Amino acid sequence: MSFAAAKSNAQAFFKTEYFGESGYQMTQGDSSQRIGNSRGSAMVYQGGINIPLSKKVNERNQPTIWSVGIGGAYVNLNNKNFTQPLVINEVLNVGVSLNYLRPLNERWSLRTGIGGGIFMPTTDISKLRFKNVLGSVSAIFIRHLRPNLDLGGGLALNNSFGFPMLFPAFYLNWRTGGRYSVQASLRDGLEVSAGYNFNKNIKLNLVMEVNGQMALLEQGGKDKIFTHQYVVFGLRPEIRLGKRMIIPLTFGVNATRTAQITNRSLKTIFQDKGYSFRGSLYAAAGLQIGF
Repeated sequence: MSFAAAKSNAQAFFKTEYFGESGYQMTQGDSSQRIGNSRGSAMVYQGGINIPLSKKVNERNQPTIWSVGIGGAYVNLNNKNFTQPLVINEVLNVGVSLNYLRPLNERWSLRTGIGGGIFMPTTDISKLRFKNVLGSVSAIFIRHLRPNLDLGGGLALNNSFGFPMLFPAFYLNWRTGGRYSVQASLRDGLEVSAGYNFNKNIKLNLVMEVNGQMALLEQGGKDKIFTHQYVVFGLRPEIRLGKRMIIPLTFGVNATRTAQITNRSLKTIFQDKGYSFRGSLYAAAGLQIGF
């Protein structure tokens, strides 16, 4: 589960992503092999809202913020010619988190969060079981290296493998301003962009993103995890409507799209074999609203 960033203003977003059809392969070490004539495409629908509950600013203009984040994603996988149960047809993720940000001194801040969500291989809520529920607690210490660069690290506790376990957590936020802009963030996934502002209403970005979803399921009497993760490169024009609304449109390719079922155990982190769809065309449309 990703660490949700607390923001000072209420924000909502909606996003639809399309992944073109491509072949399915097994990769082991440095070699890859097609799995028969198995192919697939996908549609991903995501949305979320961040609501500040309280905000205080100290004498150094540093905020202390309590906020609630609510988000969800639905994945529809159009899989073809599979003769083995290597993939599933849909994924539903819904989560909520309570986040807290406070300054420790002039150079350091603490960001903590507690949350939970459901991660299902179906939209049929009647099939929801306790096994489909994950919870997490995280704490990240953030160093404000420069006015435009924040770097942090800490720990996150969650039950992804069926029992509570500590994982490292990282935070990165780097941005530049002006007509030419660069931004890199590691919060809810990885996003790197370089952009050019034509005017106050139109901006063109070159972007790279890593994102994904997951589902917890049972297969053959064993607890499993289905992972859907992708790396995207593309051009993204952004159209600003007024002061509070932005429409981002992305056109490009996804370099690889991991889609595999693994055992729900720690050993899967170290396995050398993986399954994925090959690269394909990618397109996305979104809406961001500030309140």
